[in-house]
Amino acid sequence: MTKADLVEIVAAEADMTKKDVEQLVEIIFDSIVGTLNKGEKIELRGFGSFRVRERNARKGRNPKTGEPVHIPAKRVAYFKPGKDLKDIINN
Repeated sequence: MTKADLVEIVAAEADMTKKDVEQLVEIIFDSIVGTLNKGEKIELRGFGSFRVRERNARKGRNPKTGEPVHIPAKRVAYFKPGKDLKDIINN
């Protein structure tokens, strides 16, 4: 599903214009990104939670040449599905 598909479905379900729904979806995504960027977590009960994880620097290998390369430390977004979502998917 793409963002455009999501906008279309929400617009049909909520009886709103696609333009209004697109603005709403953008606001939601921007809020999620902004909150994660601050290092805070987001919990959506029944759906799951978004968090930021710290990855330590490590040594890797270039798959083409086999040479060792340094992979710097970084922050990554992580989604953990909630119990309700897991149950829906597994039934």
